[in-house]
Amino acid sequence: MEVVQKNKSRGLKSKWIAFSLLFVSFQGFSQTLDLETCLKMADTASLSNRNAKLDIASNQELIRANKAALLPKVNYTGDYRYYALIPGNLLPGVISGGAPGTYTVVKFGVPYNFGNTVQLNQTIYNPLLQTGLNSLDINQKIIELQSKLTSQNIQYQVYQTFFNLQAITKQLKYVDDNLENIDKLIQNMNLLVAEKMTLSVEEDKLKVNRLNIVNQQQRLVATKSQMEYLLRILTGMAPDTKFELVTDDLMEKTILLDSKDNHNVEIDIINAQMELNLNEKKGINMAYLPTFSFYAAYNYSYNMRPETNFTKGINSAYLGVRIDWTLFDGLEKHNKAKVNRIQAEKLNNQLELTQQQLAMNIENAKKQVEIQINSLMISKEQLTLSEKIYTQAEVSFKEGVTSSNDLIKAENDLIQAQTNIISSYIQLRQAELDLLKSTGNLK
Repeated sequence: MEVVQKNKSRGLKSKWIAFSLLFVSFQGFSQTLDLETCLKMADTASLSNRNAKLDIASNQELIRANKAALLPKVNYTGDYRYYALIPGNLLPGVISGGAPGTYTVVKFGVPYNFGNTVQLNQTIYNPLLQTGLNSLDINQKIIELQSKLTSQNIQYQVYQTFFNLQAITKQLKYVDDNLENIDKLIQNMNLLVAEKMTLSVEEDKLKVNRLNIVNQQQRLVATKSQMEYLLRILTGMAPDTKFELVTDDLMEKTILLDSKDNHNVEIDIINAQMELNLNEKKGINMAYLPTFSFYAAYNYSYNMRPETNFTKGINSAYLGVRIDWTLFDGLEKHNKAKVNRIQAEKLNNQLELTQQQLAMNIENAKKQVEIQINSLMISKEQLTLSEKIYTQAEVSFKEGVTSSNDLIKAENDLIQAQTNIISSYIQLRQAELDLLKSTGNLK
């Protein structure tokens, strides 16, 4: 019996340990993200993108609501009245045998009147309806372009954050290697000091340099933490989500597309606004025309006089065509036309200014790409030379040919070369991003 209980307790303990290990491994799970995944996540998670899509859906419903104005309308009116005092009319007295010049009050109707009317209205011609629908269609185009612009701005931030994180990760790898090298040198120096083969001040110089590297490492770790938090916000991840970026060659591979098509969204928005302005001008002119509508009504009136048990139902029906035509509106449309012309001139100026700025941005971005490519090539060469110089300085220092000052200088030059190449990568990616955004090819 005791053996069975011990086996059960061991089994429960084993299950608990397995569950604990599974929980710990789940807690420490870290997903690996590439750039394409981050862009897709940001497109779904961004609240700005969601609002932009809601604007599109809202305007679509508004278009449907305005199109409903073209359909017939059916209205019902119920009018139930009790006349405490039946109204009367004046009739000449001679009708009832009275003297000429006198009048007699005659009351028509009964105390209770129940009226029911059903009316049909159908617009036959309204010039403003079609221009209004055209304005909504053009506005739909503007909203969709604005949504696209919002999405591009989010993508731009994701690109920047992703590449900055890759750069910081690569620079931290350099720092970790530098710390490992200097720790080995300090350990060897410590042995030399213990054997009184060198002065302790030489070891202290290396320790000071190590502290500088540690300080650089801490700053990079803090910056990386900030970038990771920003990427979590952009992609909709929880604040405590652990992730790593793919270790591919995106740092060194260009992101420029083989496309010469310049299709800037901001230009498209201005062109759509100009189209909307032209449609508004057409609507102002169309407002001078009359509107036509058809209507039909059926009425049933039920009359009662309880004192005499009198009841009577009366039917009526009619058809009609209505014409509405504003012959003079106090120069309202005339002044609206002036405002429309001013807005058109502003849009033309805005289009020209935007085109000038866009051309300048594209040209500057192209030059920056060329400059940063050359800068990256120089930085690579500097890094190669700095690595050779540091390796030689390390060998010479171990052989006692050079002092620690020469080694520290070579190490500092190497660190600077590593920083320069990371900076060159980032500046090149930034120049490419600016070029893609200016030409409308950021996807």
